[in-house]
Amino acid sequence: MTFKNSWIKKAILMALIIVMSLSTMTACGSIDSFVNAGEESAAKSGVRIYFLMTDVDQPYRKALADGVVKAAGTVGAYVTVDFCGESVVKQVEKIEAAAASGDYDAIICRLVDISTALQIEIAAGDLPVVFINNEPSADYLNADKYVYAGSYEEDAGTYQAEYVWNKLGKPRSLDIVILEGAEGHSGTIGRTKAVKYFFLDNGVDANIVFMDYAKWTAEGAYEKLEMFKNTKQNFDCIFCNNDTMAEGAVRWLKDNGYNPADCPVVGVDATAEGCKLVKSGDMYMTVLQDADGQGTAAVEACAKMAKNQSISDIDGASKDLKYIWVPFVPVDASNVSKYQ
Repeated sequence: MTFKNSWIKKAILMALIIVMSLSTMTACGSIDSFVNAGEESAAKSGVRIYFLMTDVDQPYRKALADGVVKAAGTVGAYVTVDFCGESVVKQVEKIEAAAASGDYDAIICRLVDISTALQIEIAAGDLPVVFINNEPSADYLNADKYVYAGSYEEDAGTYQAEYVWNKLGKPRSLDIVILEGAEGHSGTIGRTKAVKYFFLDNGVDANIVFMDYAKWTAEGAYEKLEMFKNTKQNFDCIFCNNDTMAEGAVRWLKDNGYNPADCPVVGVDATAEGCKLVKSGDMYMTVLQDADGQGTAAVEACAKMAKNQSISDIDGASKDLKYIWVPFVPVDASNVSKYQ
């Protein structure tokens, strides 16, 4: 399972240069951090990974990309990071080109559209694929070949709803606002659905007075809440599918004379800004989505599958060998310092 050929070390050094320069990244963003694994880990894997992201224009995606790159250094693999924006056509074309080049042993892909997973698998040819950050249907996953590394989205929404309900004294009715991420994204679907079902399962009359897509951004959240303001409806709390939208919600509350301490705002990701808002009391809680953990799971899966090995001994691997689950963690004032 180890490779000590000198060409691997040379390849890793070359990959460092590629990742740092990343001429393909100019249109969509940049990775600021890369961990040089050094000679000690250079012989551990030697797996060559093509990592295709949509972009890194949001804090969590940036953290996830950094997590993949760091994990590759840790296991002695090397990774080329590329971007396709929000274009399905470009994503398929780039996967096809990477597979045809013969330069890679495995692919990590953040899907633009979860319905295109089969297209990506066909484009990848014989290469194994790890999907990350946007979960396709289980119908498109195959054990030890096409897998998903991520966190179970429904857990995040459940943690949010349970926390808010308890903090408000377990009321029998609530007027809630839900700010969703991108339409069709697995996180948007799973987190929102879990909030609704938590209240339904607990016999709470949860009246959704406003729900719309703010597309993961603070500006989008603020704009949507300005629209909601025109309805002149009451609300008790604001559920956000991520922390960046929660930032916008907190700013909107303050700008409109509300005290965030009296109106729970909750998010997901435990970003640096999200944790800062939790610590200050402006945001009730967030849910850690472990970017380093997901990056490590994806890289370890690539290292295994590229050698026709099973992912079964990777932490969090499901029994059907289609998933590697990285747990969500609730973060509030009691533990935020650990994650800040």
